[in-house]
Amino acid sequence: MTIQTILAETKDKMQKTEQVVLHEFAGVRTGKASSSLIENIMVEVYGSQMRIRELAGITTPEPRVLVVQPWDAAALHPIEKAIQKSNLGLNPMVDKRVLRIVFPELSTERRQEFVKIVKKMAEDGRVAVRHVRREAIEHLKAAAKAGGVTEDEQKHAEKDVQKLHDDFIGKIDQHAAHKEKEIMTL
Repeated sequence: MTIQTILAETKDKMQKTEQVVLHEFAGVRTGKASSSLIENIMVEVYGSQMRIRELAGITTPEPRVLVVQPWDAAALHPIEKAIQKSNLGLNPMVDKRVLRIVFPELSTERRQEFVKIVKKMAEDGRVAVRHVRREAIEHLKAAAKAGGVTEDEQKHAEKDVQKLHDDFIGKIDQHAAHKEKEIMTL
């Protein structure tokens, strides 16, 4: 494997990790209704586990209201139970053939809990980036042992990997700080 290939794969993996962290952050509530908050909740229906987005349409008719409209009326109550069990502090109301979820104002304690959740997600992302860095350095050492790379090239590539690592850790920290600010804004 060439140094360029290793660096390209490392950057790609770190970008994917950043995207995963951003997607997880989207699921943390900020007081505004967002379909990403509930779309991945698993529902026990038809004898298997399915995501809400696979069972229903999710719309936001108002800034603090989500409407979940199942494509099959039989899925209405299982979706309601799954949302209640999700530990998001949401209480859906059945309104004929749809579920309405009104987002209450977040208390200060609840906001602080969400900040802790965001910090844990960010730390998980940083750990994943560190893992990618370690893996890349192992590949570089293996390439040097195989004889295709000089020691100077290996050291320079390791510095490049470290720079990528620092850049992505910084990006994750920025995203986490932005999300914390968003959560704590009343």
